[in-house]
Amino acid sequence: MKAILIGMVSSLFFAVTFILNRSMELSGGSWLWSSSLRYFFMLPFLIGIVLLRGNMKELLRELKMNPIKWILWSTIGFGLFYAPLTFAAASGPGWLVAGTWQFVIIAGLLVVPFFHKTVETKSGVQKVREQIPVKGLIFSSIIFIGIVLIQLQEAYGDIGMEMLLVGILPVVVAAFAYPLGNRKMMEHCKNDFDTFQRVLGMTLASTPFWLVIAGFGAASVGLPSISQVFQSFIVGISSGIIATVLFFFATELVKHDQSKLAAVEATQATQIIFVIFGEVFLLSAPLPTMYSFIGLLLIAGGMALHSMFSNRKTPIKINELESKSI
Repeated sequence: MKAILIGMVSSLFFAVTFILNRSMELSGGSWLWSSSLRYFFMLPFLIGIVLLRGNMKELLRELKMNPIKWILWSTIGFGLFYAPLTFAAASGPGWLVAGTWQFVIIAGLLVVPFFHKTVETKSGVQKVREQIPVKGLIFSSIIFIGIVLIQLQEAYGDIGMEMLLVGILPVVVAAFAYPLGNRKMMEHCKNDFDTFQRVLGMTLASTPFWLVIAGFGAASVGLPSISQVFQSFIVGISSGIIATVLFFFATELVKHDQSKLAAVEATQATQIIFVIFGEVFLLSAPLPTMYSFIGLLLIAGGMALHSMFSNRKTPIKINELESKSI
């Protein structure tokens, strides 16, 4: 329950991303700068935190020993997550991007078979491929249906094929990249590094990608405006530092249990609730429709089911483990 609550708080700070990214695009800012500036602003804060905690030497030694793994999975987990997300925000309305991003609750379950766990069997210690948690997939699907209902009223007659391609497909890519990169780095780091070290390590390792993105931005649109720099700074602190650290900490708490991990990742569905009410109070958007309220109830119900069943453990027989081993 603690991890789920932390995940929900992180989603509140993540919600700032969708509102401000759309705001920056509408005011003429390029998505190339919106995405890269967030990670540039994260670096000094994370470096300061890790230095104060006295954990910098171990991290730098690890980055030097395994640069390829860090660069690969950090570029996937951060680069292929946030660049497509900001590109989509430049092409479609915020509600469309925020709603589609919630596909991450299902994508996080679909990447489970890419991972293995070590178990003891009669024949000794073996690696077992992780299985997709069926109950988690059902509960996440309930949440996703709720999200679709929230979008129905605004989406009707307002989305063409071009907007579907540029506003939805990049977000689907981001939805798979984020949990995959995050989990692969957790798997690699084991218990050797804390959350701040891992976030800083992934930010440093993905910096080459962001330098390339910023280079394209400078070449194509010139330098960012002061307004875009300021809003990117807010996104960097709110979403990049606070939300990311909280979310990574929550996943660290349950990283050895795929059902609980799925429940924590499902908390990101609450982002769309924060985005909707944030737009109502801050941007004078209209109140949610009946479809939206039904959707909100489904999201709340799915989250409650996740919370209830993620704490239950199902015993696994030795012969079942042996049949799954590879």
